[in-house]
Amino acid sequence: MQRDQLADFLRRRREAIRPAEVGIAEGPRRRTTGLRREEVAMLAGMSVDYVVRLEQGRSSQPSPQLLTALARALRLSDDERDHLFHLAGHQPPPADGTARLARAGLVRMLDLLGDTPALVISDLGEVLAQNRAGVLLTGDYTGLTDDRRYLVYRWFTDPATRAAHPPEDHERHARQHVADLRATVGRRPGDPEVTGLVERLRDASADFRRRWAEHEVKVRRSDRKTLLHPRVGRLELDCETLVTPDQRQLLLVFTPVDAEARERLDLLLVLGVEEFQA
Repeated sequence: MQRDQLADFLRRRREAIRPAEVGIAEGPRRRTTGLRREEVAMLAGMSVDYVVRLEQGRSSQPSPQLLTALARALRLSDDERDHLFHLAGHQPPPADGTARLARAGLVRMLDLLGDTPALVISDLGEVLAQNRAGVLLTGDYTGLTDDRRYLVYRWFTDPATRAAHPPEDHERHARQHVADLRATVGRRPGDPEVTGLVERLRDASADFRRRWAEHEVKVRRSDRKTLLHPRVGRLELDCETLVTPDQRQLLLVFTPVDAEARERLDLLLVLGVEEFQA
């Protein structure tokens, strides 16, 4: 671990980011041109004290999970993220593991979307990054581990996941999840992450086994979704999907379909601001 170099790199990257780039108002009394340490801590989900110790070269070796959070908070490019891992004494994720780290360009797009809910997912449905509006809409799924991090696994094993949608939509969503997973299996033949997930799903759910045997294939694209939100009720949303060239990551953007959905989404954003301020 190269503590001094790591400290210098983190400090310079923090100072190079304008608050507006990460959705933070600068305010008239702001003295620093970049982010404050407490803002980095908030964005990365860690203590301010640890950020201070990192920048002063006094910290213990940060874990890969912590480095990933810092890379997202500081909006590092892919090369900068690899450099961060090297300075901290870790190997960057291999090429076949980068799907678990949201691409830097997609994270910046999340920031630019502002109050429009959006999230980055892998081709297996793992949430890699969300903007604030996306967290308020769906909840924070970036910290899930094991098979629960995959949406298709939660759909077939966790009733609470299906309860977020009207019963009349369950059949359609179930078919879409399985058909999309079939397409991923075709693109990634022999990939143990994909084949292992399929086998564990076959063991866990008779419904999944039945649908898997039908061999339907459909790639995730645009869709209209109805969410039953616990705070603002029923939300009708259009979901547009942007896919990276290698088809390993997707950016999902949710927009209200009518004035009623817009009002409810605006209310959700206001409730989130009030909760944060409190």
